[in-house]
Amino acid sequence: MDYRVLLYYCYSPIADPEDFRDEHHRLCLRLRLLGRVIVAHEGLNGTVSGLTADCEEYMRLVKADPRFAALEFKVDAVPAHTFQKLHVRVKPEIVHSSLHHTRPHEKTGQHLSPQEFKALKDCDDVVIVDVRSDYEYNVGRFRNAVTLDMENFRDFPERIEKLRAFKDKKILTYCTGGVKCEKASAYLLEQGFENVYQLHGGIIKYGIETGGEDFEGKCYVFDNRVTVDVNRVNPTIISQCQHCATPSDRMVNCANPHCNAHIPLCEACSQQLAGACSAECQQHPDKRPYDGTGTYPKLSNNYNPEQGLLSYRAPAR
Repeated sequence: MDYRVLLYYCYSPIADPEDFRDEHHRLCLRLRLLGRVIVAHEGLNGTVSGLTADCEEYMRLVKADPRFAALEFKVDAVPAHTFQKLHVRVKPEIVHSSLHHTRPHEKTGQHLSPQEFKALKDCDDVVIVDVRSDYEYNVGRFRNAVTLDMENFRDFPERIEKLRAFKDKKILTYCTGGVKCEKASAYLLEQGFENVYQLHGGIIKYGIETGGEDFEGKCYVFDNRVTVDVNRVNPTIISQCQHCATPSDRMVNCANPHCNAHIPLCEACSQQLAGACSAECQQHPDKRPYDGTGTYPKLSNNYNPEQGLLSYRAPAR
C-alpha cells in the first residue's frame, strides 16, 4: 500500500500557536497531506494521511523541531487517503476536556510500554480503566476494563468517584493513542491516586507491538476508516447491531441528520432501514440518502485549503 496514516500528539509548550499553525499548515499543503491537526499553547495533536514518502518527510521535519523531538508517531499502511480535507486549527487544548489546568509535560502517570502493559494488565492488584467515550468503548475495549459511561472526555472528572474503590490498586489507563490518558492520569494523581499508569501510545501502539491480545472488538478511530482491527491473537466481536442485536462491529451514523446517532448497525439492517437507526428515523423527511457506508462527511462548497482559516484565536499569555 502506497499510503500511510499517522496518529500522534505531543504535550510541549508552543509560545505562539497562531504563527505555528500557519507554518504547519503550509508544511502539510506542501506534502499533500490530508487530516486534522490541533495546535494549542500546550502542544500538538493530529491524524494525517498521505503518500508514504510524504509522510516520512513530515515525520522527519516535525521531529527535527526540538519541541517535538520526543514525539512518537503511530503509523499504519492504508490503500488511500483516510481523510477528504486538511484542517489545521488552533484550539484551547489539544484534546477537548475540562482539565485546562493540568500540565502533562510536567506531571502525569507513569508510561507503560505495550509489553509492560500486557504483563501487568491481569495482575490481581491492577485495574484497567478506559478513559474514552461510550461509543468508542462499546465497539472495542480491553477485557475486564472499567468503563466510565462518558459521552465526552470532558465528563471524566465527574466519573472518577467510580474509581475510588480501586484507589489502593495500580490504575492502568488507556485510550486510542495516549493523548487523553496524559490528562486523565495527571488528574488522578492530583486527586490523591498514587499508583497511576498509562498505556504509552494507546491501543494503536499496543496492537502494532503486541498483536493486540485481549483487546476485544475493534478500535474506533477518527478518520474515514471509523474502526480498525487491533487483535491478531484472539479477536472477538463485542458490539451488537442496534436493530436486530446480532453481533456486529460495523459503526454507522444514523441517516437522519437530526438524530445522527453513532451506533453499530449490521449490513442487513442498514439496507432494510436505508441507513437509519430506527423505522422512525427512516421515515424522517430530512433523511440523507444511504450509499452503503453509513458515513456522511460534511461538504463545504467553498472550502479552500490555501485559506486555512482559524476556528479559534488563542488568548495572549
